[in-house]
Amino acid sequence: MSKYLVRDLSLAPAGRRKIEWVERHMPVLNVIRQRHQQARPLAGKKIAVSVHLEAKTAYLALTLNSLGAEVSVTGSNPLSTQDDVAAALVDYGLSVYAWHGATEEEYFSHLSNTLSIGPEYIIDDGGDLVYLLHTKEQDLLRTVVGGCEETTTGVHRLRGLAEQGRLKFPMIAVNDAYCKHLFDNRYGTGQSSWDGIMRTTNLLIAGKTVVVMGYGWCGKGVAMRAKGLGAQVIICEVDPVRALEALMDGFSVLPALEAACHGDIFVTVTGCTGVLREEHFQVMKDGVLLANAGHFDVEIDKKALAAMAVERREARHNITEYRLPDGRRLYLLGEGRLVNLAAGDGHPAEIMDLSFALQVLSVLYLNEQGRQLSPGVYSVPQELDRQVAELALAANGVRIDTLTTEQINYIKGRG
Repeated sequence: MSKYLVRDLSLAPAGRRKIEWVERHMPVLNVIRQRHQQARPLAGKKIAVSVHLEAKTAYLALTLNSLGAEVSVTGSNPLSTQDDVAAALVDYGLSVYAWHGATEEEYFSHLSNTLSIGPEYIIDDGGDLVYLLHTKEQDLLRTVVGGCEETTTGVHRLRGLAEQGRLKFPMIAVNDAYCKHLFDNRYGTGQSSWDGIMRTTNLLIAGKTVVVMGYGWCGKGVAMRAKGLGAQVIICEVDPVRALEALMDGFSVLPALEAACHGDIFVTVTGCTGVLREEHFQVMKDGVLLANAGHFDVEIDKKALAAMAVERREARHNITEYRLPDGRRLYLLGEGRLVNLAAGDGHPAEIMDLSFALQVLSVLYLNEQGRQLSPGVYSVPQELDRQVAELALAANGVRIDTLTTEQINYIKGRG
């Protein structure tokens, strides 16, 4: 089998420049790399990685490789793969199976090729590697020691497998670590989603009504940045606690069907299916923008939208116009896939530095402890979370206080 399936190897120099740029802006990964690359603790280990294949995730793969691992890489979303970055990773000597715009059949073939390495560890983003290992690629399960999951949707899928008693190896929910969901989900999704929307549409956000579907950590970030850009923000939620939090954060809270009448821009960020459906499309204003910031393209019902439309055309690159029988036009961005990656470059490098540092440290933890762990979903050890935060503060030139012995004794009830 070929060690790579990419669109065009001649694109590698452009991909290298992208990777070199983010390397200079990912100081935490650089420190971890410097600390461990001489000892090469992952020497002889095989790692399969399914991520949004762009420059920052390429640098994650290269970091793992620098610690001794044989790394096989694919994309976790057909529209987020950057062909020049994929070509560059081949140029660096990694196995790569991915190209932009892959069909569903090609996408799953790329995943299977990536797993053919016979990995001991996996890094998954959305749960498709785990899905294949538990269905079509079960013969590869015998080599897997454990893995890490990057995103909310993937963690939901893992917990479902675990609750059914079907998960066959330990998985670390990197998404749930403080340095992931507090920063990546909130500040990363918040900035990069609007980056994707604005660069794709070239339209003003100020003065418009933005409807954010879901007020988890990602939804909080999207709403916060929309407010900062001058939009009026409406939150739609199914969780009463989160809805109350949104209200006290200063946002309007409405049921989705009521909000559908008011919105100019809709951003779904729930990790669930059918969030915006035919009933919502029926009452939307002419010219609304529909964007998804959740992992899979199931939150906006594209089939219903297509069935309702009398005409569908590309209004602008990455914008599909659906014209309804009454003349209204609804605009879907990035085919309803992750707008920050399908229509942008994803999260800022400094944000992914934190998340990918957690990934590397979690793999090192599994390398030491994985065989002692039973199948299940595990939290990132707290000391790893703190280590990443400390390294990030140091990289930003920030020093903090430490507790005195007296304070430690007082907190522990000894004083």
